[in-house]
Amino acid sequence: MKKVLLVVVLTMAMLVGLIGCGSNSSSNNTTEPTSAGTSSNGESGSTSTDNGSTSGTDSSAIDTSEHVVITYMTTGDAPTNGATEEVIAELNKILTEKVNAELQIYYISWTDWLSNYNLTLAQMDGSVDLVGTATDWLDAWPNTQKGAFLALSEDMLQTYAPQTWASVSQDHWNMCKYDGEIYLMPEDNYAQWINHGYMYRGDWAAEAGLTNGVHSWEDLTTYYEYVKGAYPDVIPWDSDGSAYNALGYITSKSDYVAIDGLSVAIFGSRQSDLYTVYSPFYEGDELVNYAKLMKQWDELGVWKTDVLNNSADNREEFYLGETASDQHHTETWYGTVKPKMDEQQPGSDVGFFYFGEESQNLVKLSITHGAMAISAASKNPERALMVYDLLRNDPECYNLLNIGIEGVQYEVVDGGYYQRPASYTDEANGITTNYWWGRNDSIALKYAGRAWSDYEDLTAIYKTFAIDYPYGQVVWSQDNFSSQISNISDIYNEYMPKICFGKFDDAESIVAEFRSKLQAAGIEDVIADLQSQMDTFKASQQ
Repeated sequence: MKKVLLVVVLTMAMLVGLIGCGSNSSSNNTTEPTSAGTSSNGESGSTSTDNGSTSGTDSSAIDTSEHVVITYMTTGDAPTNGATEEVIAELNKILTEKVNAELQIYYISWTDWLSNYNLTLAQMDGSVDLVGTATDWLDAWPNTQKGAFLALSEDMLQTYAPQTWASVSQDHWNMCKYDGEIYLMPEDNYAQWINHGYMYRGDWAAEAGLTNGVHSWEDLTTYYEYVKGAYPDVIPWDSDGSAYNALGYITSKSDYVAIDGLSVAIFGSRQSDLYTVYSPFYEGDELVNYAKLMKQWDELGVWKTDVLNNSADNREEFYLGETASDQHHTETWYGTVKPKMDEQQPGSDVGFFYFGEESQNLVKLSITHGAMAISAASKNPERALMVYDLLRNDPECYNLLNIGIEGVQYEVVDGGYYQRPASYTDEANGITTNYWWGRNDSIALKYAGRAWSDYEDLTAIYKTFAIDYPYGQVVWSQDNFSSQISNISDIYNEYMPKICFGKFDDAESIVAEFRSKLQAAGIEDVIADLQSQMDTFKASQQ
């Protein structure tokens, strides 16, 4: 995606997310943007709880005599190679047989994606039925408030989506409620860790004396210093200037928990005090210390001197041995970079230093980071639910939608894994369905070309201390400070590139200047308003 889009995503939620999360089913789909682009993420898995019916959708008991077309809306650019259409044609044969319906996909292009997504919903013209949504990056709660989504009664879910109803626990259904009504179907049986961090070469780290790997920002600095001396032709991190990692440092050096869903992700709380709102960008020592480190990195030559205008492809350079690190998230590390580095740089043993490691500060991804809703204007909401129930729970439908046609897009191998056929190419055979709203580990095949053992070792550590995102049901309102937060966002975008890449004379001075501008823009009013909303949320929990 274009550099400007990545900057917008990182600014909106500085967590995510971005872009490029992996999928355990490993389709060729572009991966959904993370809510934060950094470390406020985790795993969204659940233990199935029997809420009633456990059988599949039984169309024999429901009138499906009329053939209908169900339109599924998702974010992403429409494919152009024809492969997706072939897959959907095969899928529609099954959907027609089972529920007398067929699926078509309506893509919201990444150009002005959020505006166009909300505009499409607001039209309420019945042009879409199934709507991929999210509470942290796709305005699920604001659109619910505006009446864009259909309230789903328990009876309706039990009747038309019985497998989904049975597999989602009551606690998770409660997290999908607004004003006591269920509006969302969560992606709660899919493990996804998209907390960000730095990937580095384990062989070079060992040469630097870091025999146990990189586990702190100080270790990373030692690693970069070694690379500069031992491999003078290698750029330690050839960043294009779009990755603002201040939040990653703050998360690593404190117990900060970022609030999702605001226009700029500089507000949150502490794990030790979850009901008090503050901004570490406005107070505290972490940002100053981070700025000092970034100035050190800049002077060391961790990146090019023109980093803010750099257009290099750092990941491709990593594969070629021309740079020493890459910054993205866990899914990208085990799913893409480590396996490819094992091929292109044998013995590189790529490790992952994740943000929050030092302080054991990690927040799991909300189960509504991906969710499915029914448009309130849908002409066939019941049939839409029946189709969704099959897409989420029927292995044949699920594999078609997520991976493609067996023999064309994939081949099954032993142990619940799949691989690409020898004849497969992304250009000719890659599909784009962007189904990020009901992935299901219970039936998903795993892509054989991933570093699963390394992933399982790391995520076992994550699970020992990661916490659930605490504010999944809070509908944060920006109405009272929309102008202030717009100005704050502008100031953030002005100062973060300088701070994150050491383009200043003195750390204390640049941070003080940044904070003075934030104060003048009304950040204290924003914090006060958010605190009032937090107090209301706290009272509701007692």
